[in-house]
Amino acid sequence: MHLLCFGQISIGKPFTFICFSFAFLFQNQRKMRTITSSGGKVETVTVRRTESSDAHEINSLISPATVAVFGRVNVIHLLEKANLAVTLSNAKNEVLAHAAFSDHPIGDIVDQACWEPFLHDNYSSEKYTPLNTLFLHLFVAQPIFSIGSAKEIVRTVFNAITELQYICLVTPTSQCLERALVKIFEPMKSLKDPGPQCSAFVCHRHNYCPRLHVRRARVEDHDDLTHIFAEQTKALTGSYGPYFLAELIEAQDDKNHAAVCENEGTAVGFISVSGDINLKLLNECFELGPFNGLYKPSPEDLTETAPEPEGEGTPGDTNTISPQGSTEEDVDQTKDFDQGGVTEIPSEFSEPGDSQACAAEPQDSELTLEPRVSVTPNAFCIQLFVIYKKFEMRSVDFLPNIFKLFPDRDFCIISVPKLAPEFPLLQSFLRIVPHHTSSLPQELYIFHRSGLLKTFVVSLAVSADRPAVCDMMKRLSLHESLLEDLDMFYQAHRDMDGTPLQAFVAQVQNQLVGIVIIRNEEDIDYIRANYNIENFIYFSHHRYEEHGQLCHFALNPIFQHYAKHFLKEVLRLAHKSCLYYPIYPSYHSQKNSCAHYLTSVLNCMIPVRPRHQIVYPLEELGINAPSKQITKDQVPYALNHINRKLTMEPKVTINARIVVVGASDTGLAFLEVLAFCPHLRFNNMTLISTHGFPGYYTNEKMRFLSTSHGSSDRHHAQMSLRSWINVVTGKMVGIDRAAKHVLVSGGRKVPYDHLILCTGQQYQVPCPTGVDSSHLPPKSQLPAQPRRRYTGPVPSNLFTLNDHHDCVTAYQWLLDNFVELKGMYVAWIPICFCHHATPCHSLSCQ
Repeated sequence: MHLLCFGQISIGKPFTFICFSFAFLFQNQRKMRTITSSGGKVETVTVRRTESSDAHEINSLISPATVAVFGRVNVIHLLEKANLAVTLSNAKNEVLAHAAFSDHPIGDIVDQACWEPFLHDNYSSEKYTPLNTLFLHLFVAQPIFSIGSAKEIVRTVFNAITELQYICLVTPTSQCLERALVKIFEPMKSLKDPGPQCSAFVCHRHNYCPRLHVRRARVEDHDDLTHIFAEQTKALTGSYGPYFLAELIEAQDDKNHAAVCENEGTAVGFISVSGDINLKLLNECFELGPFNGLYKPSPEDLTETAPEPEGEGTPGDTNTISPQGSTEEDVDQTKDFDQGGVTEIPSEFSEPGDSQACAAEPQDSELTLEPRVSVTPNAFCIQLFVIYKKFEMRSVDFLPNIFKLFPDRDFCIISVPKLAPEFPLLQSFLRIVPHHTSSLPQELYIFHRSGLLKTFVVSLAVSADRPAVCDMMKRLSLHESLLEDLDMFYQAHRDMDGTPLQAFVAQVQNQLVGIVIIRNEEDIDYIRANYNIENFIYFSHHRYEEHGQLCHFALNPIFQHYAKHFLKEVLRLAHKSCLYYPIYPSYHSQKNSCAHYLTSVLNCMIPVRPRHQIVYPLEELGINAPSKQITKDQVPYALNHINRKLTMEPKVTINARIVVVGASDTGLAFLEVLAFCPHLRFNNMTLISTHGFPGYYTNEKMRFLSTSHGSSDRHHAQMSLRSWINVVTGKMVGIDRAAKHVLVSGGRKVPYDHLILCTGQQYQVPCPTGVDSSHLPPKSQLPAQPRRRYTGPVPSNLFTLNDHHDCVTAYQWLLDNFVELKGMYVAWIPICFCHHATPCHSLSCQ
């Protein structure tokens, strides 16, 4: 058990930040288990995600009995299309067992988009939904370990996917299942006689990984809980006394509650919640305006229309975009889906971006609704939370219970230290962006009670959905573009270029909460040639029509934890296997594309690195030249990608504040490495640069920096690093190592956890030697004072070229002072010194 303690405990006091955290079991990490063979042999196995290199050994385990149940299987193809694949291997890395799961039944029994009505019509399966159901497509194992392996795989899958309730096996044959599967699956009850030409079986969660029972904490639970707190007992008792836990339980009242979760009658987890929250402090430190400051909405809010937000991230926008930031297509109006009625929460529920807070403060004020006169809190906080590692994936079982304790409050909030590892409970919460002035070393997460609803249904958009879509999108600056594409889908199912369009909506309790519009990806050959997409997929196993481009994505933020499921359903219903999302540079207006900065969906996708393309001598090659689809000159763009394999693979979130000083090649390369880690998500990467993010060259004649050719404008556009980082414009003037912040010109303080200095060479103004120029002595007799600095007035015709901004200034000066003048002029380059006292050059003109 790995537990960490942070902050302070507050009993009956205003909210203080505290959380217990622990190592998060990510599905792509390996986990050790033991299984027993049919002969009684105990084997230590590793449970992990299946890799393509396992295909050969998996093939060797396929038997005639396997073919009888699952049909003939192409293992590589199955691994490409399966949503989840799990392998058990021993200490020698030999495959003992493998199972592959998908979101639809095997083969051609039923169309993958229509399995739900098929099962409901033919079997007693009314509770089976795409959200809580997976289908087994293959199971193989070494015979002596088949039973133990099957149970371990099923247990692992249920534990890893919190929403999963049923694993189904629908086979086109009436053959008996092999013994290992018989132990796990039970037949579904048929509703028709004769039924369909297939056999259906189901495995229930409660048999392998049941939900935890949650109840009110009692003093009698102290002994059980003491074992959970064992690692923190010394630290906690030193601050709060030996009986802090008992006192915390006894202090329960109307605003302070404690609950435990049980497994077989033993407490395995503990949570303490409080209604006493310092909302003033939270509003000072975090962007809570869109959530009405976590106060109850006033009567004026219920009838007043919120101001339309400024569109950020639209084509041509030069502001920095953060993947955790707001998007013009986030639903700005949320609804309370309580059984008692539907109440509108009149706030713009778009999450303001990190970098917008840093670089565009005035725009933030337009996106934020100030809290009204109402001072009634609409949130409660988690003060203390701990659970055994074995049960940590069931942390969400606490949420329904604690919301019942505060029936009049809609938000649950939790604060965690930035350096704390993310834990499973936070996967359901929405991260709130801190104010750029906040120095609080905490991250704030919120969860709305409507997020508990499991009736998240995705379906093909129909014309009757248009009024609801209009109502959802009316306050967003780009809603016209989305509605235009939606109308084209309704009218012809194609866009203006004739490319097929598809639109899907998400509904909760018959209320529209999201929409996605995609089109067929017509440039797949260009993508394959210019991006390293084959690091993530095998192209030969994906048909051309299975590639799609994401045009629009809008989802109510209180259901953001369903974003990947939304995309998974879009892939299934659209019969796609891959989706791509291009981000065009800010200086390019993509008139024929509806692709915008869909920041809310970037966290679900992975960035794809560009690939250097061969420069072909097309005229010499003639008919042997590559296709024009590969060699054509296109506007460069950054590519983001998701496929079926990635829809159930979470990213590791890292909230540590990483500050890079200097937009040098080294600094940018460092940030690129972090941003392009496919399984990592860095929420707090900041670049401090004198003139902001390096701009693009409007004229190639400006490219006279010594580093101009290290990375081109095309490279910057294909990386779109600005989509993943915050940018602070200014010059670092000091470092406070004790307080861990950087002081920037203008007085701003930028806090950091990790500071990277990559300023590069800083060219300086040459310092005069004081020698009489009419009597020049030999060079050897000149004084050598490399550390001497010139502090006087800089001549107007002397330029130190350190960055793109300096080049633009020098270029413009040359145009103003030379191009329109007549006569002969001389440009000369004197020797000067850089920051490291090495000879360098500056440009001087006479």
